[in-house]
Amino acid sequence: MTQVPAENFRAGFACLVGRPNAGKSTLTNALVGSKVAITSSKPQTTRHAIRGISTTSDSQLILVDTPGLHRPRTLLGERLNDVVRATLLDVDVVGFCLPADQKPGPGDQFIARELADLQRARRTPVLALATKADLVDRGRLAEHLIAVDQLGSWDAIIPCSATRGDQVDVVRRELAARLPESPKLYPDDVLTDEPQIVMIAELVREAALEGVRDELPHSLAVVVEEVVPREGRPADKPLTDVRVHVFVERDSQKAIVIGRGGARLKEVGTRARAGIEELVGHRVHLDLHVKVAKDWQRDPKQLHRLGF
Repeated sequence: MTQVPAENFRAGFACLVGRPNAGKSTLTNALVGSKVAITSSKPQTTRHAIRGISTTSDSQLILVDTPGLHRPRTLLGERLNDVVRATLLDVDVVGFCLPADQKPGPGDQFIARELADLQRARRTPVLALATKADLVDRGRLAEHLIAVDQLGSWDAIIPCSATRGDQVDVVRRELAARLPESPKLYPDDVLTDEPQIVMIAELVREAALEGVRDELPHSLAVVVEEVVPREGRPADKPLTDVRVHVFVERDSQKAIVIGRGGARLKEVGTRARAGIEELVGHRVHLDLHVKVAKDWQRDPKQLHRLGF
């Protein structure tokens, strides 16, 4: 990668915000060019502010993918909103994701007001990103862009499709242009600074959320208990033992995750193991257990124990 003079190089932090299921994680992965954030068709998939790092010859964009900002109904919801607000105070530019296949609603207005306060208090630039633009025709997209423009005062409005790759380069360029002049903050080959154990937990949770009913995403937490190399393995054929607990709030949810005769849990394990093996670079033995932690979303002690 060609080096540019330090005074011409830009590096800093960008935050993607939006209501749940607005396409933030998918866009993060597209901008980084690698999977660093889990995606799901279910809202409230993201629980942590995961950083993806995109480095080019003239800039380094460090993306912070946050949980969906929303009106909370539980203590967990309040804490997820706190994660977003704390993140907003520490970034150089914000991308507000508004999916083109849905009309801006009360949730978007709620976020727009929060961002307007941020713009006034800290002069942080905010770009409005019309995500999922591939799902609508040109007429519908034009209507959406007008509605987005009326929501607030944005530094730019950019339609894009992360799944198809449309205008992702424009989003990256416009975000990077608003970063401060700075030398690189991470080496070129680093794509995320998330600990491996966090990435493993996220991969298991993504697999467990695949194809389940709407009630489950809010109630599912994953704790990685152990990641240890198997002793006595040949140096050229390592094996890592990974032990994971999946927590739900009710016995009925436990039955959903496990499935009839354990069939669904086996599918979850197969899907998660493939992602974990890609992450660690060799074979993995994944030991999954499903446990009930009654009403953990509303219990401060259990929230702390589960990492929130």
